[in-house]
Amino acid sequence: MSARESRLSRLWAHEKASYGLRVFIALSTAMAVCWHLDALPALPGVFLGIIASAIAETDDNAWGRTKAVVLSLLCFCIAAAAVVWLFPLPWVFISALALSTFCLTLLGGLGERYASIAQATVTLAIYTMIGLEQHGAGDWRTALDAVSHLLAGATWYGLLSILWTALFANRPVRERVARLYVELGRYLQLKATLFEPVREADLQRRQLALAEQNRRVVEALNIAKTAILARFGRSGRPAVNSGLYLRLYYTAQDFHERASSSHYPYGALVDAFFHSDVLYRCQRLLDLQGQACARLGEAIRVRRPFAYGDSNQQAARDLVDSLAFLRVQDRPQWRRLLASLDLLVHNLQSIGRRLLDAENSDATLDNVDTRLRDNNPHTLREMATRLRQQLTPGSVLFRHGLRMAIALVVGFAAISLFNFQNGSWVLLTIVFVCRPNFGATRQRLAQRIAGTLGGLVLTWALLQLFQDLHSQLLIALLSALLFFFTRTDRYLVASGAITVMALTCFNLIGDGFLLIVPRMVDTVLGCAIAAAAAFLILPDWQGRQLNNVLARVLDSAARYLEAVLGQYRSGMRDDLAYRIARRDMHNADAALSTALSNMLREPGHVRRNLDASFRFLALSNTLLGHLSALGAHRDQVDSFAQDPLAWSAGERVQQSLKQLASALAERQPIVDDDGEGDRGLAEQLEQFDDAMPPKLQLIRTQIALALRLLPKLRRAADEAVQGPVRERTANG
Repeated sequence: MSARESRLSRLWAHEKASYGLRVFIALSTAMAVCWHLDALPALPGVFLGIIASAIAETDDNAWGRTKAVVLSLLCFCIAAAAVVWLFPLPWVFISALALSTFCLTLLGGLGERYASIAQATVTLAIYTMIGLEQHGAGDWRTALDAVSHLLAGATWYGLLSILWTALFANRPVRERVARLYVELGRYLQLKATLFEPVREADLQRRQLALAEQNRRVVEALNIAKTAILARFGRSGRPAVNSGLYLRLYYTAQDFHERASSSHYPYGALVDAFFHSDVLYRCQRLLDLQGQACARLGEAIRVRRPFAYGDSNQQAARDLVDSLAFLRVQDRPQWRRLLASLDLLVHNLQSIGRRLLDAENSDATLDNVDTRLRDNNPHTLREMATRLRQQLTPGSVLFRHGLRMAIALVVGFAAISLFNFQNGSWVLLTIVFVCRPNFGATRQRLAQRIAGTLGGLVLTWALLQLFQDLHSQLLIALLSALLFFFTRTDRYLVASGAITVMALTCFNLIGDGFLLIVPRMVDTVLGCAIAAAAAFLILPDWQGRQLNNVLARVLDSAARYLEAVLGQYRSGMRDDLAYRIARRDMHNADAALSTALSNMLREPGHVRRNLDASFRFLALSNTLLGHLSALGAHRDQVDSFAQDPLAWSAGERVQQSLKQLASALAERQPIVDDDGEGDRGLAEQLEQFDDAMPPKLQLIRTQIALALRLLPKLRRAADEAVQGPVRERTANG
């Protein structure tokens, strides 16, 4: 293959290439048809219809996409007809829009598909308002023309989306599995930094960075699972072309558990082996394996063979030799630590073997439980139950829907009061800026204002420089394409691009320069209303819900530990129940990281003790590491059932985690325990001789480390939720 062909194949394999080409075909075809029919005034409406249809698009198979498109178009038709009918009755119209926005927001409880359709429906309703403002709402024929342009664009993109899904059925799965391995590679490379034998290293900072990357890995795992479920069904039974992706997904889960493992506190390892090269060898091998994971992700993306590499295997042999040299020294104080390093090396060797296996695409899934948990409702009864669960002020969607409805009413009142000529843009800004929590809303509104301002300046310059029709059509096309490329991950750029597209399109049917100032005023007003709504109307301050987030972390840790220890009694089974317990723990840890990130953007007076909260995150991540170490080496150990001390200690850790979770969830005082009992039991667990089976030594060591973490977890949880002891004393 030539270098040019290689570059083209890599470009086509890019995650956004398929999406970008589909959007380009939709937009350019719409523009060509409007040009051919001499109907350029219809172009803004058609483009907006394409945008609304794209917003409603979610990952699915061909049949699922067909159902979603039909449902989207049905909702679009009802919304457009309602706007045309009620637009002459302003307050009846805004009341209906607010009520429908509230109801549609609740549909998000049914899953991502319905949430996307709901947002797109509200967006198209406001796009219909924009079309009526531009073309006039007094004449029914003109109003129907404006609506037909929107629906034509939405229908065209929907049909193209169905055809595209049928032609490239498995491509989204490949892209998401590839992204998963890239994120896993970054996680392994960050984990490698913990093994750097440097005294006084800022381990907490590195652990927090690792926790944030763990959130990205968990997100990538969940997205990959959703794509697999959409293609291969809830049973997960391998179908045509599905075995490879299922095997890669389950391998990634195993990688994640092994990569999350923490066999011994890193500070103790650094102190003991500071003058040895063994930790550097661990760091180098882990870093190389991270690079190999990233290469595997790229190989999956471009559909090329993957090679693990001789340097990785040599690094593994060097690590084994370095460990053997330390063992020959026969220092008694190293024996326990060397046992932990043995397990670590075994873990890294297992990752290496799985990466070597990845070179063989013919591996089977025999004796593997390929079922996947599907949280989406699939019957009318399940859907009705989900919707009833949202009908309470405790629901995030209920509060967000109410917030959106009130914000739209206030925005409409401001439009009527100041008699804005293009007031619909105020409502559109509210819909796009108002997010379920204040932190996300604050970030979005800053990006919206900056992007709109930049887009207005750029539009003014472009319209001055390129005044001919062909150039302006090209500008509209390219800016719309840029919007689609950046709308999910670079909202500032997307806001600027959609501003350029809108004003350039409207310049085709009027004077776009006249809309520059109103667009900026409408954007600022819409952002101000959205910010006020997020701040004043049932605000979702993360600090007020932090106790529940911490409780879920501890409760899921207890259930994960129970599942792990159960397999030491009955034997290793990577079944659905075990994977659910493991994934719930990682999801809870990722949710805590997200909550703390959102809390950083909230006003200072509503924040809890952030230092303690991040300390809890670091501790919970450490606990997850010890539990993952147990999970990575799980096997039937008969001596575990015959060891009453290890058995009772494991149950004590489970009960302590559950009790702390219950106290946090019910906002009860956390028992002030100095941890003397936990430390005493940990010391007893650590009293074993070298004749004890290695796996039982592992169980005792990891449970002891978990016991030593319990007092720190209690103190961090208490301070995170209640505030520091000295602060509470001063206020009391």
